[in-house]
Amino acid sequence: MNHILTTAAGRAALLTAAALLLAGAAPARAATEPARSADWLLLTVTRDGAPTGIRPGTPAGDRPGAARGALLRCDPPSGHARAERACAELDAAHGRIADIPARETLCPMIHAPVTAQARGQWRGQPVDYTRTFPNACVMAARTGALFAWDAED
Repeated sequence: MNHILTTAAGRAALLTAAALLLAGAAPARAATEPARSADWLLLTVTRDGAPTGIRPGTPAGDRPGAARGALLRCDPPSGHARAERACAELDAAHGRIADIPARETLCPMIHAPVTAQARGQWRGQPVDYTRTFPNACVMAARTGALFAWDAED
């Protein structure tokens, strides 16, 4: 019976010590770390209407309903290879994705729809953007670097 009481007392002491350490360490850690931005966007691109009859070995990104995504943060820029440029474009458009200036480019007239979606918060305002484009080229031309985390310039 002494063993059971000693174990229970030891657990209680450890929990109390952990709570005291966490309570005491949190303000010190918060004071030394830079404030993290609350701005973030969860970005996804989903292929719609991909051809049926998937061939073996077809990359997952080319399959119907396959989604790719990234979590974009801008303070500091992170989330995909073009985060810095995407953040600059969002700032210039005041966080309104539809207001990012369209880039002049020639896109093939291939029907391969993709749906771009952004959800999150930008400069204290909620963001809820969903749009389907005829193909990935048109999406990149209309949304700049935001959804082009693996595309080339």
